[in-house]
Amino acid sequence: MTATTDGSTGALPPRAAAATDSTTAQSTTAQSTTAQPPLPEGEAPGALAAAERATALAAEHLLSRQDEQGWWKGDLETNVTMDAEDLLLRQFLGVQDEETTRAAALYIRSEQRPDGTWATFLGGPGELSTTIEAYVALRLAGDAPGAPHMAAASAWIREQGGIAASRVFTRIWLALFGWWKWEDLPELPPEIMFLPKWFPLNLYDFGQWARQTIVPLTVVSAKRPVRPAPFPLDELHTDPARPNPPRPLAPAVSWDGAFQRLDKALHHYRRFPLRRLRRLALNQAARWIVERQENDGCWGGIQPPAVYSIIALHLLGYDLDHPVLREGLKSLDRFAVRREDGSRMIEACQSPVWDTCLATIALADAGVAPDHPALVKAADWMLDEQIDRTGDWAVRRPGLTPGGWAFEFHNDTYPDIDDTAEVVLALKRVRHPDPARVETAVRRAARWNLGMQSKNGAWGAFDADNTSTLPNRLPFCDFGEVVDPPSADVTAHVVEMLAFLGERHDPRTRRGVDWLLGEQEESGAWFGRWGVNYVYGTGSVVPALVAAGIPASHPAVRRAVRWLEGVQNDDGGWGEDLRSYRDSEWIGRGTSTASQTAWALMALLAADEREGKAVERGVAWLVDTQRADGSWDEPHFTGTGFPWDFSINYHLYRQVFPLTALGRYVHGELFTPDRLEA
Repeated sequence: MTATTDGSTGALPPRAAAATDSTTAQSTTAQSTTAQPPLPEGEAPGALAAAERATALAAEHLLSRQDEQGWWKGDLETNVTMDAEDLLLRQFLGVQDEETTRAAALYIRSEQRPDGTWATFLGGPGELSTTIEAYVALRLAGDAPGAPHMAAASAWIREQGGIAASRVFTRIWLALFGWWKWEDLPELPPEIMFLPKWFPLNLYDFGQWARQTIVPLTVVSAKRPVRPAPFPLDELHTDPARPNPPRPLAPAVSWDGAFQRLDKALHHYRRFPLRRLRRLALNQAARWIVERQENDGCWGGIQPPAVYSIIALHLLGYDLDHPVLREGLKSLDRFAVRREDGSRMIEACQSPVWDTCLATIALADAGVAPDHPALVKAADWMLDEQIDRTGDWAVRRPGLTPGGWAFEFHNDTYPDIDDTAEVVLALKRVRHPDPARVETAVRRAARWNLGMQSKNGAWGAFDADNTSTLPNRLPFCDFGEVVDPPSADVTAHVVEMLAFLGERHDPRTRRGVDWLLGEQEESGAWFGRWGVNYVYGTGSVVPALVAAGIPASHPAVRRAVRWLEGVQNDDGGWGEDLRSYRDSEWIGRGTSTASQTAWALMALLAADEREGKAVERGVAWLVDTQRADGSWDEPHFTGTGFPWDFSINYHLYRQVFPLTALGRYVHGELFTPDRLEA
C-alpha cells in the first residue's frame, strides 16, 4: 500500500501498478493524476477520488488473478443438470466412484430450494426437468425417496405433470436406464447426415452447439440402449400405470401438427430402415464425431456434446480404453470445480479467451500502462490461441481464410465472431514489443469476421446466415435455441471492432450500423442475446454506434439513454432478471448487479452522459458495493446461453465490467477509434 495523490492510504493507482520501480511509480502516479478529466460542474471532489480508489483497487485485484501463462478464467456456473448428467453418464458407463458421487451430491443438495425444487438461475422458479435430473442423481448417490428433501421434490414433480411433462433430453437420459420408453421419444435418424446442405433441416441448419449434440444423439436414438435401472422411479409419475398418457395431435395444417406427423413417419421408418443406408449413416456420424474431437479430448470445449459423443462412440463399439474415449473421459474431469466444502460443481464450458480479452480491455481502460507486463503476457497468450484452420463455419463460407478465436482453451473447430471482435479490441489496447505480429493477427481476424457477415448485414455467433426457423419446430428440439441468427450484441461488438480498425466508412460496417438502428426496440433498448438482457444489449450497442460515428445526439442514442435512466433502480444500480426473456414485466427490472450496472454506465458514458445524475448514482453504487479486496459480489446470473432456457453466472463478469466502467468514468475514453487512427 502507498499514499494516494489525495493523501489517503490506498492501493497503487492502476498506472502506478504498472511500474517496475518506485521512481517510475511516482512519476506515473503524477502523470495519471494530471491526466484526469476535469470535474463536472457541481461534482464533489470526493466522488471522483472515491471512483479513482475503487478503480485502482479493482485493477490490483484483477491483476492478481492472472494465470502465469497470461490468461484469466472465472468459474462458469450454470445449473445442476451438468452435475446430474455427469453422474448418469458414469452410471451408464460403469465408471462411477464413491468420492465423485459424494462430492457431486453435496453440490446438488446445496442448490435445492426450500420448496424442494431446483432452479436454473438464482431466484428463479423451480424448473421441472432440472428438478427431475437432480432428484435422480441424488437417488444414485443413495438419498432415500422418503427423505424430506426428496419427498418434497417428488411431490412437486408430480404436481407439474411428472416425467411425461419434462423435456426430451431429460427423458432420453431416463430411457438409457429403462425409466422411459424409447418409443415414446421423438425420432432423430442418423440419416440426417446425408441431407444436402441446401435441403431443409440439414445438419448445418442447426447452430453449432445443437449440431454437436444432435449428431451423437442420432446414434443413441438409433441404438436405443437400456442399462439395468438400479431402482424404479414410480414416484415421479402422476400415474405409474400410465406414465405417458396419450395427447391429441395438433391440427395437421399447423407447424406443430406437421412435425408431429413427420415424427410418426420417422418412427415407422425406424422399424423398417434401409439397413445399408442406416449402417453408412452410423459410420458417417462416428467419423464426424471423431474428426471434431479437440486436442484436449473434448468436443467443442462444451460438456454436453462431449457427454453424448462418448455415449455414441461407446455404443458403436469404442472400448473405454480406446484413445478417443480415454481422452474424452479425462477431459470431463477438467470441467470440475472443487469447492471449499468438498463439493464438486461441473462447468458446462470454460471461458478463458473471453475472460482474458475482457480483462485486458478492463485493465487498459482503467489506466494500466499499455506495455504493462501483464497486458503483454495476455496478448501473447491470445495471439497463440488464434485459429488457423477451417471448421464447420466454412460450409457457409467456403474459401474464407481462418483467423478467429474460440471461447475455450481448445476449440479449433468452432471459433466465434464475438470472441474474435473482443480479442481484437483487447489487442489494439496493448503496446506489444512485436507490433507487426499483432497487426498481422488483427488483420486476419478482421478479414474473417467480415467474411462471416450475414446477408442482412449483421452477425451471428458461430455461423453466417444460420437463420432457418424450422429446426426450432422439431419435437426433438425443446431444450432451447437451436439456431444462430444474427444478434444485436454480437453485431455491435463487430461494428465496434471495425470502427477501431479505421473501417467506419466501409460499406459493410455501415450495413451493420443500419441493421442495429433498425433493431432498436420501441422503448429505446436492444435485446441481449448472450447477456441479460436489454441492459446487456443496450450496453453493447450504444458504445458501438458512437464508435462508428453516430453522434451522441442521434435520436436512437437519446432513446437508449432515456430508457436506461428510466429503469435505473432506486439504489443507483441496474439489474434485470432472466424472466425478462419471457415476461415483458421484467424488462429492465431486477436486483442491482455489478455487471449490469457497468453495462448501463458504459452506454451512458459513450453517450456523453458523464455529468448526468444517472451516471453519478451508478458510479456511487459500484463504489459503495465494492469489497475490501477490490472485487464485487454477484450471485445473480447475468449471462445467457439460451434465452431463458440456459442461464450462466460468469464469475469474472463482476470484476471486468465494473472495472471497465469505472476506468472510463475516471479516465474518460482512453481508447477511441480517433485516437488509435491518429
